[in-house]
Amino acid sequence: MISAVKKTLRDMTSRNHTAVTYFRFLPFSSTPEIQGFLFCLVLFMYLSTLVGNILIITVTMADAALHSPMYFFLKNLSFLEIGYTTSTIPKMLVNFLAKRKGISFLGCATQMYAFSLLGITECCLLAAMAYDRYAAICHPLRYMTMMSWNMCFLLSAVSWLIGVLVALGQTTFIFTLPYCGPNRINHFFCDLPPLLKLACVDTSKNEITTFVITVLFIMVPFLLTVVSYVQILHTIFRMPSARNKRKTFSTCSSHLVVVTLFYGSAIVTYWTPKGFYSSSSNKLLSLSYTLVSPVMNPLIYSLRNKEVKQALKRLIAKNINRCHAYELN
Repeated sequence: MISAVKKTLRDMTSRNHTAVTYFRFLPFSSTPEIQGFLFCLVLFMYLSTLVGNILIITVTMADAALHSPMYFFLKNLSFLEIGYTTSTIPKMLVNFLAKRKGISFLGCATQMYAFSLLGITECCLLAAMAYDRYAAICHPLRYMTMMSWNMCFLLSAVSWLIGVLVALGQTTFIFTLPYCGPNRINHFFCDLPPLLKLACVDTSKNEITTFVITVLFIMVPFLLTVVSYVQILHTIFRMPSARNKRKTFSTCSSHLVVVTLFYGSAIVTYWTPKGFYSSSSNKLLSLSYTLVSPVMNPLIYSLRNKEVKQALKRLIAKNINRCHAYELN
């Protein structure tokens, strides 16, 4: 799929005689000490993201007690987070150290495609996870029917399909614009708002189209998530026992925190009116959903989830016992 996108973008680039073949990223700061500190901080957070999400995937696959729809979606989310951060952060780390901080035209298109694909897929997957919690809490007797394995695979496949198609259309739409002027992107990756500012034509129609895409494929999943949680909270408040309320709410609190972190920064970034748009503030907000949120997700799900903590303890104990048995032999 990616190779087909690259070929298409090469053809479009040639056909439109795009003057700009290389984009330069502006650094966060001109002070070398700050650049070095940021490199170490971002590298630590990126490695923590990889380790945390790989651990979540390993635990949910290895422990039979976690072979349920909820953890099936969590495993998918962790896989998405790994790809999501990898689409932007490694290039960012290279640019911290490189003298020529930039990316080729084709590389920029590929990065935007991967980032958009994984970001939109995550929006849809978070909505699917909210529906799973809605089914579990509001319809516990029908839960296994509503969230059969066929339904889980269907929701996951539809999320990925929407991500692939929307990202392909959006990337093609942006990179068929003529870029003949400045090539400096005041950002750390190829994102929509700064790229639209570099186009040599009026991009008002493109901005409207981007707004419509945002509404359809980001806000609709968000609203479905909100509707699910309204129903969940309504069901919880009707429970007579305060203990049951706390116990039930704890099963979805981790997902609610993740949704708030992800959507909060993304909505502010992409829905900020043009007159209030600031490249510096946008870079900081983008860091929150490209790096801070992915590194926090494993912590949120492991620290606030007794089942994951117990499964992790069982996995560690199993490996320790295996090591002891190997030493004795």
